[in-house]
Amino acid sequence: MEKKAYLSVENLTVKYITSDETVNAVNNVSFSLEKGKTLGLVGETGAGKTTIARAILRILQSPPGEITEGKIYINGKNLLELSEKEMYQVRGNQVSMIFQDPMTALNPVITVGKQISEVIRYHEKVSKKEARERAAKMLEMVGIPAERFDEYPHQFSGGMKQRVVIAIALACSPDLLLADEPTTALDVTIQAQVLELIRGLQKSNNTTMILITHDLGVVAEMCEQVAIIYAGEIVEMGDVLEIYENPRHPYTIGLFRAIPTLEDDKEKLEPIPGMMTDPTNLPKGCKFHPRCKFATEECSCREMELKEISAGHFCRCAHVQGEKT
Repeated sequence: MEKKAYLSVENLTVKYITSDETVNAVNNVSFSLEKGKTLGLVGETGAGKTTIARAILRILQSPPGEITEGKIYINGKNLLELSEKEMYQVRGNQVSMIFQDPMTALNPVITVGKQISEVIRYHEKVSKKEARERAAKMLEMVGIPAERFDEYPHQFSGGMKQRVVIAIALACSPDLLLADEPTTALDVTIQAQVLELIRGLQKSNNTTMILITHDLGVVAEMCEQVAIIYAGEIVEMGDVLEIYENPRHPYTIGLFRAIPTLEDDKEKLEPIPGMMTDPTNLPKGCKFHPRCKFATEECSCREMELKEISAGHFCRCAHVQGEKT
């Protein structure tokens, strides 16, 4: 019996349209995620990972951002059909986001405790006293003493600010958490603590999560599924163990070869040649073909579909799909 998806994204297309140019940020992206599971979105800067998350939460800056096609279902409800007033109830309550930079995610003139309690009061009709008590408990839960409730963001280190951002995102126990590179601005020791914190809170609340990161090691530790994003498209997707042990798309293979390992005694890593495709001028056919050593004439003229090459393992590549199995 097939398990029901909690989150389902279908043919999502997002463009940033200005008078000068159109940026094709997300191109026909589809995926689904079961309740309580974690999906890692991996790819180079500019691949469209954050735009996917912002589209789900419907917080794209508009103009120029525009969802031109697609459907986003949460528990069977299409978020793109909701009014902005209805989305106010979804954001922070049903769906929350940990933003990328903790240094700019907090309001510098409001105490950290009040920023947490405001979320609670908005979504749950409780008194100021109860909201304060719950916000203080959230601070304690993320490892910050409740006595620091009335302090301001500038009085906290980068790691503690990130913990406050996590407390705000989880204050109302959301069903879906969008974590946009939650450890990028932190040192290695704090990164491990923050990831352990997120994982613990996720398990206790059975929270579904999308984790956006450049770090394949973090994906291996935190996620059950992974989607490799290139030029606004999913080029490979599947179970984490399957993708890591048997990467098939040339871009995925290139990402793994660019990572140093203890087993391989290499003097130089193998970078992926060339630069990320310009999203305002995407090439015809496969978006990766200008950087791919396996590219043929077919790759430069035919759009490739994301096809299942083995059970639960999807890949968008003519070279892979043309192989005999």
